[in-house]
Amino acid sequence: MKKMTVGRFFVYVCLIIASFLSIFPFYWMFVMATRPSAAYNAIPPTMTPGHQLVENFQKVLDKIPFYGAMLNTLIVCLVVTAVVLLISSLAGFAFAKFKFPGKNIFFISILLTMVIPPQLGLIPQYFLISKFGLLDTLLGAMVIFFLNPLGIFLMRQYISQSVPDELVEAAKLDGCSNFRIFYRIVLPIILPAFATLGIIVFTATWGEFLWQFTVLRDPDMYTIQVALSSMNTTSNVDFGMLMSGVFWATIPLVIVFLMFNKLFISSITEGSVK
Repeated sequence: MKKMTVGRFFVYVCLIIASFLSIFPFYWMFVMATRPSAAYNAIPPTMTPGHQLVENFQKVLDKIPFYGAMLNTLIVCLVVTAVVLLISSLAGFAFAKFKFPGKNIFFISILLTMVIPPQLGLIPQYFLISKFGLLDTLLGAMVIFFLNPLGIFLMRQYISQSVPDELVEAAKLDGCSNFRIFYRIVLPIILPAFATLGIIVFTATWGEFLWQFTVLRDPDMYTIQVALSSMNTTSNVDFGMLMSGVFWATIPLVIVFLMFNKLFISSITEGSVK
């Protein structure tokens, strides 16, 4: 057993405080989801759960198509995450291990798109999606997120450090095609990076609101963020109902992180060692 030093004790105290500060907003959201709307403005603030969790959630079900919106959001997130992982890993493999004219220019151009605010492209993207007849469709809500510059950058860096050039060259000498090298050699090595990028993309897509609010008008096509926003009217806001909807909409994100947290931590520790 490691000896407890003053420095180690200080680190543990800081970690406990940071954990508490991170968890507290979720706890407070749960408390508000179990209380009537009046508890939102109570002084002193209410810190213990109530008994209206089911009642508040029933109000959510009466107000919006909650399950349908959750299903739409899950479809959008899974498709976007899968496509981003595929494109980013293939592009990262090409930028890391292949030599072709203009490679650095292409890579820098992709990175430069990260500094452009997404709001600047909202209008031209909307007209483009409208031109192809994809308004009020899930494909229209997800297609602009398929190309992820951050994903390409992360995969390129991870493959450059984790996959030796000698291993790729040996596979080529054995007659393996580029796609077979990627599938048989590169893919198993970059699984931790897959988990990291997958969690980032899934979380970001789940929380996306502006674009989905712009292209989705049919309530049957609503994602959960758009559906929840429709409950927030200018008068007579039921905070218990609103917090209940937000609480249950957050649960899938927690489940996804718990499922892939080992690979996520693995990728971070591997990067720190290297």
